[in-house]
Amino acid sequence: MDLFSRAWTALLTAVAETPDEDFERPSGCTGWRVRDLVCHLVIDAQDVLITLVTPADTEPSADAVTYWDLLAEPPTGDDPLDALIPRLATAYGEPRWLKFHLDDVGSAAGRAAELADPAARVSTQDKVLTIGDYLSAYVLEWTLHHLDLIAHLPSAAEPPAETLAAARASLEKIAGTALPASFSDRDALLIGTGRRTPTAAETVALGERAAKLPLILG
Repeated sequence: MDLFSRAWTALLTAVAETPDEDFERPSGCTGWRVRDLVCHLVIDAQDVLITLVTPADTEPSADAVTYWDLLAEPPTGDDPLDALIPRLATAYGEPRWLKFHLDDVGSAAGRAAELADPAARVSTQDKVLTIGDYLSAYVLEWTLHHLDLIAHLPSAAEPPAETLAAARASLEKIAGTALPASFSDRDALLIGTGRRTPTAAETVALGERAAKLPLILG
């Protein structure tokens, strides 16, 4: 839960420090501007709040690893919610309103996570998890989206080293194999999720593991 707070606080800070003019730059999410990604984070924060107050009384059916579904193809933008995001983001007008809403809802999500019982069970997406596992899954979500946010913002702050390492460990568990030790945590996450194409040398280092990548998380 500490890693959740560190990852989320770092991401909220990075958004707050992003100059307004950079909201029109592309993000690391194909087809989305920084503005669109920040709007998506507002919805993510709402999802966290909703899930934390949706208790379950059955045994867990998933954990921080099996929470994730693997998709056959990357999102195309045709999904109704994906297509709605750019329109919602544009409706905010000035970036300061998006920043304000994310800070408002995001801060509430952070506080709710800190107050939650990690052993309690919650329900989301037809799965039951402990809150500890649910928040652990979101360390990967926040870290990947932090990398998406700064993909074309070279002066922006990176995610914390400890959350990069934790996100990499989660991705390797999902993949069922360790990624090459020569890969930095950042590169492991970018290559492992298809956010960056591996170089020829990186492909050689991956060996047979290259056939399992990228992992499209849904």
